[in-house]
Amino acid sequence: MSYDSKFKRADIDELFKAILSLKDEEDCYRFFEDLCTINEIHAFAQRLQVAKLLSEKKTYSEIEDITKASTATISRINKCLVYGAEGYQRILERIK
Repeated sequence: MSYDSKFKRADIDELFKAILSLKDEEDCYRFFEDLCTINEIHAFAQRLQVAKLLSEKKTYSEIEDITKASTATISRINKCLVYGAEGYQRILERIK
């Protein structure tokens, strides 16, 4: 791995290996329903939508209306897009 994460630990490596082993959408639903609360899943989905809309140059107000995310959440995700590890950008490019 060329990226040096400040969160790297063996248990997190194992979690990511488990996620990488998921074969299809059904596997994802089954695993994440067991792993996360429904609110956590909704929060992950909302954050990804916010990142997508920010990358499409939508305004905070438009994003707030569409996603119901708080301006604090939108701001935090924008900070990740500008200063983060490029995780959102890599995924958004792949799911286009």
